[in-house]
Amino acid sequence: MERCERPVGVFDSGVGGISVLREMVSLMPNENFIYYGDSKNAPYGTKSVKEVQDLAMADAEILLGMGAKAIVIACNTATAVCAEVLRKKYPDIPVVGVEPALKPAVLHKENARVLVMATNITLREHKFRALLEKYSKRGEIYLLPCPGLMDWVEHGIFCGEEVEKFVDELVSPYRGKIDSVVLGCTHYPFLAGAIQKAVGREVRLFDGGKGTARELLRRLECMKLTNNAQNIGKVEFMNSNNCEAEIELSKRLLDLKKIVDKPV
Repeated sequence: MERCERPVGVFDSGVGGISVLREMVSLMPNENFIYYGDSKNAPYGTKSVKEVQDLAMADAEILLGMGAKAIVIACNTATAVCAEVLRKKYPDIPVVGVEPALKPAVLHKENARVLVMATNITLREHKFRALLEKYSKRGEIYLLPCPGLMDWVEHGIFCGEEVEKFVDELVSPYRGKIDSVVLGCTHYPFLAGAIQKAVGREVRLFDGGKGTARELLRRLECMKLTNNAQNIGKVEFMNSNNCEAEIELSKRLLDLKKIVDKPV
């Protein structure tokens, strides 16, 4: 297989990174993708930096061993602690991470009031702190660690009374004080309905999925690795839990079953 025809490898601590995968498939429908969800070790956001680095490196190596031409870290936590490590180890492989969409949230209006929902590791690591320092004078920014929120997505629950109550209790101290929310974990876009209901319809939600997709395309173009085939690409799902239920959940989240019936 020519290198440009090889798949893009995408990984996350579970199924949340499929929110990013959806944006990449939409922008680059002729690319092939392999998605690896490490649901067995989810969540990453409550683990130590060393544990996350070890897990992320193992995830990337699985995908590279399957011939991936690029790696997308579809996990804010893993990006924060492992993106630079992977880039140094694999300098000839495009490595693209995700970043909380703080910039567009702060700049979308003057004196913005922004709530950043993310994991503890994402919020405390240098990568996000540098971003926070850069934009802190452009608006009022609140940081909200959300332990347990991603678990709803991992269990295939995106709406309903229980999840809405959980989200409402998380964000209630900020209701009426904010005009935008940054979804700083790739699982959270799947809970956008519950989050929107909790914060109010007038509050705007931001996530970094589209930006990650655009950056992947830019990097592939720079390295002449884009797949110029005319046919629609394939998506293959893998999960460390190694059970069919996880694969079916992944397909449902992507909602493009017509391209996931056959492996890459």
